[in-house]
Amino acid sequence: MAASLRLWRLKPSRILRGRVASGFSSGATAGSGQQPQLEKLTSTRQLDGIRHIMLNNPKKRNALSLSMLKCLRDDILHDIKSKALRVIIISAEGPVFSAGHDLKELSSEWDMKHHIEVFDTCAEVMTLLQKLPVPVIAQVNGLATAAGCQLVASCDIAVASEKSQFATPGVNVGLFCSTPAVAVGRALSKKVALEMLFTGEPISAHNALLHGLLSRVVPEDKLEEETMKIARKICEASRSVVALGKATFYRQMALDLDAAYRMTSQVMVDNLTLKDGHEGIEAFIQKRKPTWSHDVSTACK
Repeated sequence: MAASLRLWRLKPSRILRGRVASGFSSGATAGSGQQPQLEKLTSTRQLDGIRHIMLNNPKKRNALSLSMLKCLRDDILHDIKSKALRVIIISAEGPVFSAGHDLKELSSEWDMKHHIEVFDTCAEVMTLLQKLPVPVIAQVNGLATAAGCQLVASCDIAVASEKSQFATPGVNVGLFCSTPAVAVGRALSKKVALEMLFTGEPISAHNALLHGLLSRVVPEDKLEEETMKIARKICEASRSVVALGKATFYRQMALDLDAAYRMTSQVMVDNLTLKDGHEGIEAFIQKRKPTWSHDVSTACK
């Protein structure tokens, strides 16, 4: 099989240094001896192919503490290869989507080893979102700052309420938002991203939409409904085809124009050999609704 069909086949053991979670929101920290239980900082539910992950620590403004990051990572990776999983939605409880890193964890009370673990784990989670075989949607209702803004920028799709705001204010506390800048700088234009980073001033949801951070902005009372419309529409497609398409999209973005067309042209040829690639074309010709297998194997041996 061509290499392009292997692009998106997620192997969590190669992405994470720790173990893959065996259940929701119950991860354990890596280390010697007995693994301590993580505090449950997220809640999850899954229905009809859509997994909802909610940041659930509103008293601390849903800060992306090390524990929160590990819970989020475990929830994302739970049974990730299942054909029953088609879309992930990340939302938050309370008026703040996420205030970013817990600054208490970044104080001098913690040593450099801990600081490294915080930023390494955050980078793992953010890059993992684009490596997943299913689309990830951020559902934002409130303020998203620093690493919280980074989380929104790292998702494939982002839907926000009109009251939401976005900022990278680390410069104001002497800690420039260098890691959030990776995702934010790739989602927004350079000058808009740098204004956010240099001033720390928030931008509105409508400006975030205008400059590319968001997919759409909706009234607060329509936020869940509009997010679910997107998720359900994705669920109508073949999981295997969407997975291949997502992996290819992110790969071609890093290539020059000619290389991108060479690579994606081969992927489209390979896509036609998938069972669902074959089924989709046949269904269109026969004027019937396709019956997806969501299988990664090929129809043409």
